[in-house]
Amino acid sequence: MKVVIQRVSKANVSIDNDVKSEIGQGQLILLGIEDADNDADIEWLCNKIINLRIFDDSEGVMNLSLKDVNGDAIIVSQFTLHAKTKKGNRPSYIKAAKPDIAVPLYEKFVKKFEEILGKKVGTGEFGAEMELTLTNSGPVTIIIDTKNKE
Repeated sequence: MKVVIQRVSKANVSIDNDVKSEIGQGQLILLGIEDADNDADIEWLCNKIINLRIFDDSEGVMNLSLKDVNGDAIIVSQFTLHAKTKKGNRPSYIKAAKPDIAVPLYEKFVKKFEEILGKKVGTGEFGAEMELTLTNSGPVTIIIDTKNKE
């Protein structure tokens, strides 16, 4: 699994001009799933994201987690995170999981995230053409890949 986490002061996801999810302070999480991903990746990644200290404390130091600030989250599936661009100019998405694998893993990820965070999160709609609007606070953008835990 690969994620792009953006610390936001506000964000929303719209489908056909209808807002599906909207949050204030929190994280907009773009989630890319590949065939090799599993429940262990979900568990590790959800815990990592929720406990990632990327929010400012009273001294202005990034020392607080999503849980600490009682922040919200939107999780959007994004297969293009697995784009391979080595050859030519047209990205290949060969590593991105097909819907029969990706949808159940995406749903498990959202459920586990909610369980650990202790509240509902916003989502997009798998396979839909979505528009994301966000105000990146900082800006703070973090990329995590479960296949390359650094």
